[in-house]
Amino acid sequence: MKAGILVISHGSREEAWVKLVDEAVAQIKLSQPVPVVSSFLEIVEGRLIQDGIDQLEAEGVTDMYVLPLFVSSGSTHVDDIGQGFGEPPVSLEREGDLGAFVIRSARVEYGQPIDNDSFIAELLYENIRELSEQPGQEELLLIGHGSREKAFHGRWRDGLGQLAERVRALGGFAGAKTAMLLPNQAACVMGSMKKKAPQRAVLVVPLFLSRGYFTNKVIPSRLDGLEYRYNGRTLLPHPFVTRWMEQQIEGWLGRLAAGEYTDPMRMQEEGD
Repeated sequence: MKAGILVISHGSREEAWVKLVDEAVAQIKLSQPVPVVSSFLEIVEGRLIQDGIDQLEAEGVTDMYVLPLFVSSGSTHVDDIGQGFGEPPVSLEREGDLGAFVIRSARVEYGQPIDNDSFIAELLYENIRELSEQPGQEELLLIGHGSREKAFHGRWRDGLGQLAERVRALGGFAGAKTAMLLPNQAACVMGSMKKKAPQRAVLVVPLFLSRGYFTNKVIPSRLDGLEYRYNGRTLLPHPFVTRWMEQQIEGWLGRLAAGEYTDPMRMQEEGD
């Protein structure tokens, strides 16, 4: 038996974005020597998901943990990737567009994205702490990408809400709300917050893996003309992203050692 880890993130044409992900993955330190490969959903040629699978199997990996480095289980990308590894779809009305990945012999467990996690809540709090002056007179607005599709929208809403409450409690803030860019909710939610408590400052917290178009352009444009505090800081670069990955991987290694498998393809074959 040989374990291996495949970390999957979205990918970008910006080299700096890819470098941040690679650096976070490279810093992973585990309790045992295990090959870890960083791969991408799209754009980064030669390092796509199938490339990562092939690399690990070429190294003799028999048991593979696939970790989606995405911020929400409401991401349709997470669902697409999961279906490619034999996971059931989030919605029966939606079929993934990646097809099935070719896995020659390795058993696979598909992990979970970040959603509501204590490491990430602490990270987000650290990101905005410099913006805070009087926490008891401040509110948070946590903004994520979101989705218009019902099943995915609900997952985004729940994860954002739980994470926002964690950050609020950490900083002792007066309140916390959430908004998605898809659908376009940010200005409406912000307007409601200002109407209910005009004396309170609003700290805008972006929930994105790395800086880019959405944090630099979209969020400021959606909130144009409104008063708020914002520094655009994202999850990367921060060591807590690596700590989160380590935690997920060590949990899987423990299950693997105990003989607990959740490989959907393997279970289907055994059922047949």
